[in-house]
Amino acid sequence: MKKLITFLLLVTTAFSSAQDIKVSTKDNDLKLTSLPYYSFGKGVGLTSPDSIFQFNIRFRMQDRLSYYDNEGAEPFYEAQVRRLRLRFDGYVGSPKYLYVIQLSFGAGDVGPVRANENLNVIRDAVVYYRPNMHWQYGFGVTKLPGTRQAVNSSGAIQLTDRSINNSRFNTDRDFGFHFANLNEYENKFSYNFKGAVTLGEGRNWTTNSANSTLKDNNGLSYSGKIELMPLGKFKKDGHYFEGDLLREEKPKFMISGVYNYNDKARESQGQMGDLLYETSNLSTVLLDFIGKYNGWAFMSTYMMRDASKAITTSATNPLLSRAVFVGNGFDNQLSYCFPSKYEVIGRFSKQKVDNEVKAFYPNTEQLSFGVNKYIWEHALKLQAEFTTEKQEFFDGTNKQNWYVRFQVEIGI
Repeated sequence: MKKLITFLLLVTTAFSSAQDIKVSTKDNDLKLTSLPYYSFGKGVGLTSPDSIFQFNIRFRMQDRLSYYDNEGAEPFYEAQVRRLRLRFDGYVGSPKYLYVIQLSFGAGDVGPVRANENLNVIRDAVVYYRPNMHWQYGFGVTKLPGTRQAVNSSGAIQLTDRSINNSRFNTDRDFGFHFANLNEYENKFSYNFKGAVTLGEGRNWTTNSANSTLKDNNGLSYSGKIELMPLGKFKKDGHYFEGDLLREEKPKFMISGVYNYNDKARESQGQMGDLLYETSNLSTVLLDFIGKYNGWAFMSTYMMRDASKAITTSATNPLLSRAVFVGNGFDNQLSYCFPSKYEVIGRFSKQKVDNEVKAFYPNTEQLSFGVNKYIWEHALKLQAEFTTEKQEFFDGTNKQNWYVRFQVEIGI
């Protein structure tokens, strides 16, 4: 496996070097496959007079108010800054040598505070080599090739959060080598290949293995993805933001597939989740379809995860156990954007866990309805959402939850 990966990297590097072309420097809007393409504005930045250095800054903020009514608990309000992010990007020496830094400060972004661990404000810290318009290579921590919704910026989605399946099955961010071959054209068959070889521990992993019971931690994570756009690419890279805000004059659609193998994973969801008592080999499959035409947008996704060891047990206390989130789920999402930039949207998600781990996780169904008003595309919008959820537990009991939410998104 290691020899094969080394060989493929050498071949792609040689191929890309042989096709070297000039990279445009006409603006400061970076197009990198592991970051969201969508950006209505280009931030605020500067370029040195000799054009050998560029620095650009953006911010994004989500303020929300929610009301929750969960069965068996007192209803409550919640108000929070869900996301607050700063992003810096540019190049040094040449537009072929790029950097991207993204920091998060919202309570929902940094994750739980744990003893002896750093506050995880780093979301992206990656350097890229882009020899031409088709190839790019990255080193650092950033998004893995994942589902369409996961790769999209959280600021470019239609409902206030991604689906329950994305929160459980998505591979998220990881540290390592990232590469892509892009072949996108206006009105003819387009295709992209993307991949990554990473640590498999998630973003900015800091847990010291010397202080962990998991000694067998020398595995890596291997990701591969193919994207097909038979009728050509979407307007303004529209496969990187949800909804048909630009009202495609011709039908456009994309199908994609991802496979991730995380060797000796230490967390219950691979790159995320609770720390397991034993390592496990995880296989994840993610399949996507999106289509847009004349204000209508449809998205369907299937996700599944399997594991060599679904339930792990503590070596010091056999009564303690933790489980990998194994199972499958699907999302169907339909919306219509009016010429006035008001939008209505509905999403149905179903999540089924494997029988082996039913005692740890419930089966879940979720139905969401939303109304959006786009003031400045996804960069400034108002969102209202109603979501109802049904959970089915291993003992046959059910639980009904629901919430309503209002959110304001703003960014540059």
